Amino acid sequence: MSLFLIKRIFYSCFLMAVNVLMFKNEGMAQSSDSISKASVSFRIGTAVWMSDQRFENLLNLFDKYKGVTDQITFFTSSTHPPLPLEDFAGRMKLLKIRMEQARVRGYKAGINILSTIGHHEENLEHSLHGNYTYITDINGKVSRGSYCPNDREFRNYIRRIYQLAAAAGPDYIWIDDDVRLAGHMPVGFTCFCSNCISIFETETHRKWTRQRLIQIFSDGEQKDKLQWRRAWLDHNRNTINNLFQLIESEVHSVAPDMTLGFMTGDRFYEGYDFANWAKTLSGKAGATVWWRPGGGYYQDGMTAELAGKSHDIGRQVSVLPANITVIQSEIENFPYQRLKKAASITALEAASHIAAGCTGAAFNVLSFYDEPLDEYEPLLQKLKNTRPFLDRLAATFARNPLEGASVVWDENSLAAQRLQSGDWPGGSPVIRPEQYETGIPACYDYRNAAVAMLTENNIYTLDDEAIRKLLSGGVYMDVPALEQLNRSGYGALTGFRVSDTSMKDRIEQFTDHPVNGHFGRRQRDNRQSFYKEAAYGIRATQPNTDTLAYLVDYSGKKQADITLGLFENALGGRICVSGYYPWNYMGSQSKSAQIKSIFRWLSKDRLPGYVASFHKANCWIRSTGTGKLAMAVTNSSFDPAVAPEVILRVNGDEIIIYNMRNRSEKIRSSGSDGIYKKFVLPEIAPWEMVLVVEAS
Repeated sequence: MSLFLIKRIFYSCFLMAVNVLMFKNEGMAQSSDSISKASVSFRIGTAVWMSDQRFENLLNLFDKYKGVTDQITFFTSSTHPPLPLEDFAGRMKLLKIRMEQARVRGYKAGINILSTIGHHEENLEHSLHGNYTYITDINGKVSRGSYCPNDREFRNYIRRIYQLAAAAGPDYIWIDDDVRLAGHMPVGFTCFCSNCISIFETETHRKWTRQRLIQIFSDGEQKDKLQWRRAWLDHNRNTINNLFQLIESEVHSVAPDMTLGFMTGDRFYEGYDFANWAKTLSGKAGATVWWRPGGGYYQDGMTAELAGKSHDIGRQVSVLPANITVIQSEIENFPYQRLKKAASITALEAASHIAAGCTGAAFNVLSFYDEPLDEYEPLLQKLKNTRPFLDRLAATFARNPLEGASVVWDENSLAAQRLQSGDWPGGSPVIRPEQYETGIPACYDYRNAAVAMLTENNIYTLDDEAIRKLLSGGVYMDVPALEQLNRSGYGALTGFRVSDTSMKDRIEQFTDHPVNGHFGRRQRDNRQSFYKEAAYGIRATQPNTDTLAYLVDYSGKKQADITLGLFENALGGRICVSGYYPWNYMGSQSKSAQIKSIFRWLSKDRLPGYVASFHKANCWIRSTGTGKLAMAVTNSSFDPAVAPEVILRVNGDEIIIYNMRNRSEKIRSSGSDGIYKKFVLPEIAPWEMVLVVEAS
């Protein structure tokens, strides 16, 4: 053996020991205040790491743009069903070598098991086969690329692949988002195989068939449907948790301190049991757990979806325990064609997700071919240049809670969808309200929000105490939610009832109410003939109500006395009911200003701040570990944001603003607006973010 090789092996082993010591201090035991920089990884496809030449080129590329990543995470496969066991075992032998090579270059290295139970049907001929139960929908249809996690024989396969992965000596192991129960193409909601139904029988002490479940979920009395749907969500929570008990046991029997990470999307059907699943993955010894929230936005053709994904990710982060401090957002440019997502948008996406709650990013953006990586160099250069800004965002925000306005949702929200009619499982419990694009700060825990946004059906998973507490705060609601509250006996607290419904030719006419400012008598016509949505007239049922808008037709004749109203109830809660496009088409100056004024009134000035000027902007606000306010603002427009004004609930007269090149500028207040200070920021380029921090 050559002296060079001996030195290289020794150095590799030394780095591995250092990494183990570092990792023991990085995860579950790490406090929010100790986050000093973003946690960044790149996920690498098999075609790159299985080729000696290509992998050497990758390491050289990362070295050329040193600092772009801290970790190299290796996918186990390139297609989405589980691998044959012998293929998996062979790849672990090579990955052991590859991970040592990565550590020699100074990178932490881990394994991303792409398919535990399988994503969907693809490459079936070369994927796992055996006496295993396919994942099954409520009609008995299956996905041949995914297997039931409750199948005993298949659990033996899972046991073995995690043993092999742990034995390969990674610094961490990621469980991919195939561990879900919805969306295993070509089927939707699962698993209704005979074994899963048998387990549900044991849990509920009743006999079931798929046909009987269809009936009980979708027909009959509302309370019965809700009861059994919630029971099924509990069953799904247990299914995931039981799988994680198996994975945790096998991994930690081989490597007791091994870090386990889990990738998620919105998991309403699985019961959103993130805190419990994290505890299970940590095991009795309290090993480190990481998280990777994600979901979609693979190309930049619909740029507004970027912030939408941030809201989805923020919701996921909001239910994670505070001791999970490594939260890498999924940044995925599938199918990795460079022109499908700009480098600047990829960098902004990482920043946006950190603003929404993450502490880092996992970039899955490079080629999955055994081909040169030259075309990706501009992307790596951009991400390297943006890295200091990502570090500043993560260190500033840490895991401190967001403050602002939140949609009402909880872990049982899916059970209440299609409750009046329609097949279940199905429906979406949440919306992406356009209010956020006007500059209202987003948060994702309605219980602690300054303003809660209530949509149809979401009261049905709340008990009386929770509903009364909700209505004692600031609530913006649509008319279907109003009707459900009134039917449930809360009419005295809502202040309004429905008086009229029309599907055509209605226009929202503003009144001269002070909340409307100088936009009194303005109109909003969302053209019901194009964008089909009901327009509602409402009528006051209590004193202390105010009218912000009414409905007129195209002749100007009044068709409803109120369509947008305010009410302060006996609990001290402030209510706004909107009967005209309550969640969208808010892009006019008058409506944007009105919405911000409404939300400020609803919050009783508890909003920490917002973008006051007329710009298309998304923002997130938190208090830092030192108690100072920090705000991330994205210009979500293709136009530059000229002289954007923010108002903030701060004590001092100065803020520091950082752009995405991490350059700073101090700004003095231009005046006050009640308890808020006003600040005019420098111009923000299209699809760029700035970080605003209250000066000491």
